[in-house]
Amino acid sequence: MSTYLPTLKQLQYLVALEEQGHFGKAAEACFVTQSTLSAGIRELESLLGLMLVERTRRVVRFTPLGHKMVTKAHRILREAEELADMARAAGKPLADELRMSVIPTIAPFLLPKLLPALRKQYPDLKLYLREETSSAACESLHKGQVDCVLLALPFGCGDVEHAHLFDDGLYVAFPKGEPANPPSRMTPDTIDESRLLLLVDGHCLKDHALAACNRPELRASATMLGTSLHTLILMVDNGLGQTLIPEMAVKAGLLDGTEVEARPLDAPHASREIALVWRTNSPRQSEFELLAEAMRSSYLK
Repeated sequence: MSTYLPTLKQLQYLVALEEQGHFGKAAEACFVTQSTLSAGIRELESLLGLMLVERTRRVVRFTPLGHKMVTKAHRILREAEELADMARAAGKPLADELRMSVIPTIAPFLLPKLLPALRKQYPDLKLYLREETSSAACESLHKGQVDCVLLALPFGCGDVEHAHLFDDGLYVAFPKGEPANPPSRMTPDTIDESRLLLLVDGHCLKDHALAACNRPELRASATMLGTSLHTLILMVDNGLGQTLIPEMAVKAGLLDGTEVEARPLDAPHASREIALVWRTNSPRQSEFELLAEAMRSSYLK
């Protein structure tokens, strides 16, 4: 039986190299020199007696065993972080670093209101934010790259727990005068499927909007162009079509400076649930629940 065990630092180097695909970028991500990172991985290979990475001048390729090692390394590093989390949770809550992913259809509309309130309530909290799509955020969560995710549900995020923050209604946004006399609330049958603009794949808001409308033909006919809600509103403002946007974006002034009009969508389940999500059995669950309560209170004020 081998007495050698890889160090956490070596596993960090290996994971960073797999994520970055480049020795220089991986070294930057680990805050070490490229020679230090390369030597650490070579030492790991030498002591294991196995090749994990094929090196060429242009690309870095992991061997099949290397890929398996990276998968296991993610789990080991995550569990090592959870040991530190347990110690932190035993002390003063929300008084240390916390990494949170936020999806793009929430971040610019909710965070400007939430962050000042969080700084006031928890001045020692160091909150590091990462904006990414729902699927990428959930992947980051399970890899241990972030501690929690500010997400819109329903969305399949794996083995997670969550705290409900609030429900966010959906609005139909359309060019001024189209329709000429818009009702106070718009039903799905008033949406012109040939002029419906949606976010590109990867944004869960698209699926929430289509599910709320419950019109299968919309999924086939909709034009998926926008990479952000701001881009969609610019297209609507130029008369290119209609779109669906969340209530929080309307309240945050997304339509300011445009001639776009918006009305609530009148349909069953015409909303998405905004929630804070974390890994099941996380030792920081009590902290996440406190954070969720603070977010909920600040938004509803």
